[in-house]
Amino acid sequence: MAQPIPLSLPARDPRAELRSRLENAPVEHAEALLDSYELLQQLHEHGVFQLVSGLLGASDRLVETAVGAARSEASIRAMRNAIILGKMLGAINPDLLEGIAEATSQTLGSYKKPVIEPPGLFSLLSQFRHEELRRSIALINRFLEALGIQLSARGDDANKH
Repeated sequence: MAQPIPLSLPARDPRAELRSRLENAPVEHAEALLDSYELLQQLHEHGVFQLVSGLLGASDRLVETAVGAARSEASIRAMRNAIILGKMLGAINPDLLEGIAEATSQTLGSYKKPVIEPPGLFSLLSQFRHEELRRSIALINRFLEALGIQLSARGDDANKH
């Protein structure tokens, strides 16, 4: 009959393995260690460690100050306005916004102060022949009308309270 082969594994010492890896690390990773020492020295010279230590020591005070600032009426209004502006920008057709940006760049984007002489009455009336001008005026009128409706509705809501 077959005899079992005795298997004896040496006892594993995880600490000895770690010690061995640590002893070989400077040889295997010499360049990386030198770079990290240089980085640590630069951080020390620039006072980064002192700054981080101070921040950690004052973390409770920093959190209290940030929370106090966030609770102020102005901060709440600013956050609400940022959300509304985000919604507004999301609702604008990117092609329209690109057109507005290009028109702004063409008229106001020069380094010099734009020199725009006021046109005469007949010159101004003749500009109304251009379809682009009438289209822009119609867009501005539509915006102003919608703004007036919103202001009127908000004024009615304010009078009810």
